[in-house]
Amino acid sequence: MPLGRLLVLIFSLTLAYNASAHPWPSINPKNTVARAPTTPAKANLPQPVSKTAPSPTEPGNLTSELTVTRVIDGDTIELSSGAKVRYIGIDTPEVVDPRKPVQCFGVEASNANKSLVLGQGVRLEKDISETDKYGRLLRYVWRGEILINEELVRQGFARSSSYPPDIKYQSRLQDAEVVARSSGLGLWGDCNRSSPPVTQPTTGASKSPPDPSCPIKGNISSSGKIYHVPGQRFYNNTVIDPAAGERWFCSESEALGEGWRKSKL
Repeated sequence: MPLGRLLVLIFSLTLAYNASAHPWPSINPKNTVARAPTTPAKANLPQPVSKTAPSPTEPGNLTSELTVTRVIDGDTIELSSGAKVRYIGIDTPEVVDPRKPVQCFGVEASNANKSLVLGQGVRLEKDISETDKYGRLLRYVWRGEILINEELVRQGFARSSSYPPDIKYQSRLQDAEVVARSSGLGLWGDCNRSSPPVTQPTTGASKSPPDPSCPIKGNISSSGKIYHVPGQRFYNNTVIDPAAGERWFCSESEALGEGWRKSKL
């Protein structure tokens, strides 16, 4: 074989060998896999915190609903939890104190309280104090949107009675008493205002103290329970009517302890 043809044959065989040993990669669009675009990782940022918080002064800040299982009198109840509750800011005529006879409109006040809450679900609202000296919870009592403390005063079954520091709704209670009193509702119309209260024998309304050693005048007006001491501007003209819940005090500390405040004039 001529040398030239031999060299061509060898070169061709070498190319064929290399092609079989190292094939060119085939490009098939169907076999390509699309890669998802990478996104930067989100920073682990703190979530915003709501700035809205319930206010302890709003009526909505109440306990869960509890059932009233017993009405003790016009301003005291017992709940399904066993706790006894004394309504804040009001006072009803006495019916259960063994030291006192039943007072005028006491039974009616107790029955009114029963009709409002007995067997009903109520929610409690605390003011400042937790309990009174008898261990009863001091609370405003709500049945739905009705403030029971206020409703009893509005209908003339209770008087507004301020006992600091628990005075959140005192202006509402005083306004309710003005309405009942001016309309002659309940105890303001049916009770004999000339008869003395059981706890303080007297001859009736008077400008002069029945006991000279107790000259301080505890007056009740639209401004609440105000006491006047001798020498103050309105002392001489102030009439004390025990049948309306007004009374005489022997000392200022006694008046303050009973929930009265001193006149500014």
